[in-house]
Amino acid sequence: MRICMVTYSYYESDNRVIRYAESLVQRGDTVEVLALRRSPETAKEEVVCGVKVFRIQDRLGKREQSGSSFLWPLFRFLAVSSWWVMRRHQRQRYDLLHLHNLPDFIVFAGWYPKLTGAKLILDIHDIVPEFFASKFALSSDSTLVQWLKLVEKASAAFADYVILSNHLWLEKFIARSAEKEKCSVVINHVDAAIFRTRPTYGRGNLKNPVVLFPGGLQWHQGLDIAIRAFANFRSRIPEAEFHIYGDGIMKAQLVELVNRLDLQNSVRFFEPVSLREIAAVMAKADLGIVPKRADSFGNEAYSTKIMEFMSVGVPLVVAGTKVDRYYFNDSVVRFFEPGNVNALSEAMYAVLSDFDSRCGMIHRASEYAVRNSWASRKAEYLTLVDALCERNTLRDRLVLRSPAGASLTPPRAVAAASSRQSSISTAMTNER
Repeated sequence: MRICMVTYSYYESDNRVIRYAESLVQRGDTVEVLALRRSPETAKEEVVCGVKVFRIQDRLGKREQSGSSFLWPLFRFLAVSSWWVMRRHQRQRYDLLHLHNLPDFIVFAGWYPKLTGAKLILDIHDIVPEFFASKFALSSDSTLVQWLKLVEKASAAFADYVILSNHLWLEKFIARSAEKEKCSVVINHVDAAIFRTRPTYGRGNLKNPVVLFPGGLQWHQGLDIAIRAFANFRSRIPEAEFHIYGDGIMKAQLVELVNRLDLQNSVRFFEPVSLREIAAVMAKADLGIVPKRADSFGNEAYSTKIMEFMSVGVPLVVAGTKVDRYYFNDSVVRFFEPGNVNALSEAMYAVLSDFDSRCGMIHRASEYAVRNSWASRKAEYLTLVDALCERNTLRDRLVLRSPAGASLTPPRAVAAASSRQSSISTAMTNER
């Protein structure tokens, strides 16, 4: 099959898009990705592990300060990607377009292939109305947020199928935008080939530990809470360091906070790096933290970095948000009360100072990560793609088979794939 993925993100850093694309290429499909370019030094076109990547628009940093400054590049990306997709589809048709939000309306970049029979998957990485309200401090009743809900509904209607990144958002999405039969969940499973357990398994460095946060620097991520907690933590372990990898709207304020707390020598900011580079960085850390706020968006936004830290064998302190307590429990991470600076500081010290408890947590977390790695789940995605495209291969006849032995029709096949994903989510929930 010929498949096009469209994503308003940096391909080299987007775990979700990479694992879809590489899984399809590995089985023999042709995959092209339209994405953003992070810097002028980054190639506009290249082949990465068999995936043809076209960086069709620059985004040099993530510093948008208002809704309008954030939306304008999105509309431009929609226009450019629509033209690009139409031109390439005219040369050689795509069978499927897998379009990744933000924004939801990116699905309309596939309007021309859809007219000629191609199928469209809309992949909801982040639920947009809540994300936008959190990012720009808007009321849920504001005109713009209400408009985004209408866009979400129209985008879902235009897509042939919708994938969401967690089960809390699935419930919200089907309540307001799409029928349940058209949707399923694929969480951000980790590629174990990239995120591997480090040789220094269980190491506890109380002399000069490195605490690590890799991710976006937005309000809901709670980095200001983490920096204040680290100041308390450092009073116990003066040589500790806090490394922050990422970019975002809060960066200048976070740097100012570090200076105000006189932490310039122990809190270090690093620019974003590729997925494979950050995996190596994470493997060298002594402690990972996920300090999210429990606001409407942060409370329900699944943190991929949790499973990534688990996979490389690094212990975790995690804010007890609704979504993270849904998927994890106290046997695999150390929870703290969201927004509580002292609770975070105490949790950080407790994990690093108790060797036996830490090693047990790492072991259980590693087992959990293996059970829920991308390798154990990708067949569900591939089955869904095949069923949606009505692909009658031997693999389909073996996998998509009714109990009586008759091959399933394509609509039922899609439903069957969705049902199997629901079974997986139930299994993950039962592990909590």
